[in-house]
Amino acid sequence: MTFLQMLITAIVQGVTEFLPISSSGHLILTPIFLGAEDQGVMIDAALHVGTLLAIIVYFFKDAWGLARGGLATVGIGKAPQQRRLFWWVAIGTVPVVAFGAFLHMNGLMDKLRITDLVAINLIAYGLLLGAADRWGRQEKRYEDMSLKDAIIVGCAQALALIPGTSRSGVTMTAARFLGYERVEAARFSFLLSIPAVAGAGVLIIPEIMEAGGELAMEALITGAMTFVAALATMAFLMRFLRKASMLVFVIYRVAMGIVLLALF
Repeated sequence: MTFLQMLITAIVQGVTEFLPISSSGHLILTPIFLGAEDQGVMIDAALHVGTLLAIIVYFFKDAWGLARGGLATVGIGKAPQQRRLFWWVAIGTVPVVAFGAFLHMNGLMDKLRITDLVAINLIAYGLLLGAADRWGRQEKRYEDMSLKDAIIVGCAQALALIPGTSRSGVTMTAARFLGYERVEAARFSFLLSIPAVAGAGVLIIPEIMEAGGELAMEALITGAMTFVAALATMAFLMRFLRKASMLVFVIYRVAMGIVLLALF
């Protein structure tokens, strides 16, 4: 990868991971429009680690609360509410881990990286996001998370492994259908992603190291640049959702899906 490709790829990931418009879909399309080779799933994982660090920094209080809940689970400290939320987040992570393992073991991760699938998912899940945001109630907060809600949103998160779906988009869609406020749906979505993205990053590190120093350096540089772009995007989105609906993202997804189907 050239430095320009790494920079553009990092910005694309940092922006699209948190906006509900599919980071994986944009990462597949970026090298096509740049006339470059696909960066591959290993660099994608490194990019997601950059966004993970941005989530932990932006939601440090909530992330620390989950950590306290984990410690309380093993008998270190007392934090009953945080312990409950820790377990709901842990259980909500199971579907994406199971589905990801299935795709990985059957060699389907790269086979799903096709433009037609991205386009169709952009449109279909964009319309679902619009319906959820239009008719979903706004009465729940992240602290109201139940086991049922965690499982439902967790199953939605698993679908995001299919390019074009959008992890933030599909989890916010599920949360909005369950009655979470817009900002709280985003908060729920981002915090639920912490263990899944962290797990993916841990699993991919040995492959990056085995691939050699050049790939490891590319992963480090793109991950660092992604962190900066992601932090800025998250701050923007949380302010935006306090004042506006998700309609602009729905329009973008549908329009982009239609353009992609026409072009490819």
